[in-house]
Amino acid sequence: MTEFPRRSGVLLHITSLPGPYGIGEIGPHAYAFIDLLQEMGQSLWQILPVIDTGNHKSPYTTISAFANNPLLISFNLLVDDKLLEDSELEALPNFTDDRVDFDSVVPARSAVLDTVCEMFDKRATKKQKSAYNLFCKKNAYWLEDYALFTALKDAHDGAVWTDWDPEYAHCKDGAMKSARLEYKESIQRQKIVQYLFDDQWNRLRAYAHSQGIRIVGDIPIYVSHDSADVWVNQELFQLDEDGIMIVQSGCPPDYFCATGQLWGNPIYSWDAHDKSGYRWWTNRLQKLYDMVDIVRIDHFNGFVKYWEVPIESKSAQNGKWVTGPGEKIFDTLFRELGKKPIIAEDLGEAAKDATVLREKYHLPGMKILQFAFDPHELRDGCLPHQYPRNCVVYTGTHDNDTTRGWFHAEPGNAVTRTLAEIREERATVLSYLGNDESEINWDMIQMALQSNAHTSIIPLQDILGLDSEARMNIPGTVEGNWIWRFKRNLLSDGAIERMCNLTQQSERMN
Repeated sequence: MTEFPRRSGVLLHITSLPGPYGIGEIGPHAYAFIDLLQEMGQSLWQILPVIDTGNHKSPYTTISAFANNPLLISFNLLVDDKLLEDSELEALPNFTDDRVDFDSVVPARSAVLDTVCEMFDKRATKKQKSAYNLFCKKNAYWLEDYALFTALKDAHDGAVWTDWDPEYAHCKDGAMKSARLEYKESIQRQKIVQYLFDDQWNRLRAYAHSQGIRIVGDIPIYVSHDSADVWVNQELFQLDEDGIMIVQSGCPPDYFCATGQLWGNPIYSWDAHDKSGYRWWTNRLQKLYDMVDIVRIDHFNGFVKYWEVPIESKSAQNGKWVTGPGEKIFDTLFRELGKKPIIAEDLGEAAKDATVLREKYHLPGMKILQFAFDPHELRDGCLPHQYPRNCVVYTGTHDNDTTRGWFHAEPGNAVTRTLAEIREERATVLSYLGNDESEINWDMIQMALQSNAHTSIIPLQDILGLDSEARMNIPGTVEGNWIWRFKRNLLSDGAIERMCNLTQQSERMN
């Protein structure tokens, strides 16, 4: 639907940015990273979802498909905007700068935001209050339900909404009306926090545009069961009369996990979405396009066919394939939203089935260099020199090991390949490159940039030449994920210049 120019960018999630307050923010260090992208000749900054994760670490686990993550709000900008005093940051602990310690970060940062919200009416200027009111009015279609959901969740000590009092769990009108009055202060806090994020994000995006950088956002196909979206739209999901999931999402055994992955999200009632004209999906996608320039749809294949697992199952191996909405939803989305740039994450077993849908709308799929040399996957069209123009090539994604970690991996933890397969793959890679392994990360970066793909995205960890310690996520596991952070001193002037030169040579210059 949208023609992509030849360009390249870097993958780095907001939480991985440096900074003194325990987690990456959308403040000064985000602006500095945009400057680094510009120095490296890049045109794109790809991030992971920035939606509200509640008490979860994963950006793909959310309590709202519309609300943004308060943890990413910049304290420095709040001070600049006179909504926070420097002295109110003194009680913060000394956070580590190379990892996100969510157990300490979440309560400490939430306490600071509590102070900001309590003082908002006193400290905010007339202009800020006017902007806040306009934000609330424009976003009322999701903000009211989200703010009430989070207030009720706090009132029920964080319990899943199906364990709330029945009148709240089933959104009875009388109970909702009284709850909005009873929890008025908590509701206002959620609205203020969402406004602060929106205001800071809009400024950051404007700066990115001024530097020639476009932002690639990410939309997970599923939402959490314990979310405002499922709670207030129960008819749109496969739930029983008590709101409990009947089936759950997952994927069959694959490269990442020999027993498959059990994601545990509710599965959509696609007939109900169709009857509604896919209004929830249209609103969701439009909201993201208000924030970013390009959208990567995670698990695009699930719109063609998806892996459905019985709710009582403890393993994804017990699932089955079910047909998705296919053309119906995308005909509606493009009719309502117009021609919007989309990247289809079409990896996995259902990729062949998704090809027909993707090609109908001329959507670029994804190519991962780490998959290109797998002995089981070698086939016509999978090697980098065979890539079509209409695709996005990555050395790896947030779900992959770093390039160095992947190349030097051994059988066992987080590796599904045997020793023989690993050795065969390494030999194939080096033969293809015609090089040794001393600079495998730069060899793979160059391969991605020089490919025919119109877009090339490189994880920052590969530019830094880091090993598995810098891996962002191991699919199918919980502990140790989503915590890596970037230290500015790791990116040398030489690496910046080298990336810029390779980008220029590949005709992808900003």
